[in-house]
Amino acid sequence: MRHAEFDDKGSCIRWTETPGEEPARVYVHGLGSVSAVYHAHIAARPELACRRSLFVDLPGHGISDRPEHFGYTLEDHADALAAALDTAGLTGAELIAHSMGGAVAIVLAHRRPDLVARLVLTEANLDAFPPPAAGSSGIAAHEEDAFVDGGYARVLEKVGPLWAATMRLADPRALHRTAVGLRRGSDPVMRDILEGLPIDRVYLQGELSGELEGREALEAAGVRVVVVPGAGHNVMLDRPDSFVAAVAGRD
Repeated sequence: MRHAEFDDKGSCIRWTETPGEEPARVYVHGLGSVSAVYHAHIAARPELACRRSLFVDLPGHGISDRPEHFGYTLEDHADALAAALDTAGLTGAELIAHSMGGAVAIVLAHRRPDLVARLVLTEANLDAFPPPAAGSSGIAAHEEDAFVDGGYARVLEKVGPLWAATMRLADPRALHRTAVGLRRGSDPVMRDILEGLPIDRVYLQGELSGELEGREALEAAGVRVVVVPGAGHNVMLDRPDSFVAAVAGRD
């Protein structure tokens, strides 16, 4: 396990990694998740195993620190992720990022273009103020203290065993602030950043999640949109073969 400090109080973002060739692939999880749980089985596939792979847990999640003073905005998470990549000695990495982590990866590519050469995004949040059905909206609907003092436990009961297994490893206050930051979005907003990035960009959409809003504009901007049959939000778990193909550039 490796770490990098991401604030002036010694708080650390942590990750595990496997050795291999450069450019490295950096796997980034979604809200209330853990990177290795969703991506280690993907990186281990023969088509991908030759590459150096990092499984980073964002602040407040998994094995990373969860300082109470931290803001947990998308920009805060992106800067912490940049600290990890800098410490790991990476430039021009491929970021394989899911949901909220995809929004963080987009912001990172905007703020530190030297660190990111390719994005593979799985149902990444592209817009501020997602619909009420989104997990982040349900969390952000609570006041922070109310969420910490009871809302967190109720959410864990509702989200189902798969998400709860990793969400219970997230700090409640960090989870709430991250959801609020995701709902607020970035400036410029993530969709606009993604459309303007001059790098290879792949966007995976699970067929069961419905039509991707703004697909035509994304494709006109050079984003390769891949709709994965039979998959929902967690494409890497629902259809790992299709996911591996997209990461490997064979979709």
